[in-house]
Amino acid sequence: MALTNGKHIVKELDGTPCTIIEEQVSQSRANFLQSLLTFNKLTVKVITNPITEGADQTYTVGVTDIVFNPVIAIYAKKLYTAQGRIVTPNMWNQISENQNVPYWTIGRQSLEIYSEELLKS
Repeated sequence: MALTNGKHIVKELDGTPCTIIEEQVSQSRANFLQSLLTFNKLTVKVITNPITEGADQTYTVGVTDIVFNPVIAIYAKKLYTAQGRIVTPNMWNQISENQNVPYWTIGRQSLEIYSEELLKS
C-alpha cells in the first residue's frame, strides 16, 4: 500500500484474513517489508503472485493483524527499525536519507550554492 493511499484492504492469504501491506512487489521489497514488520512483532504472510508472460515474479505482502494500517502506523511513529530508529516515510519507501546535508541547502540547486561560495572567496 502506498503511503498516499489510505485505503485499508483486507484479503484472505493462504486461508488467513490479512491486511494487505503491498501487492505486486519485487523479492527485495518483500524481504525488506517482511523483516521490518516481523521486527515490530507482526505476523507477516508473503504470497507469490501468478507469473505473467514477460514479467518478473511479484509478491503480495500482508499481516495477520486485520486492524493494522501501515499509513497510520508510520505517521503515528509506531514502527521502529532494528537499530531503534523510528520508521519514516522515506525509510518505508526505501528512499535514502542523507543525514549529512546542511539544513540551509535543502531545496536549493547545488550550482547556486557553489556559486555563492566562489563569490565569497
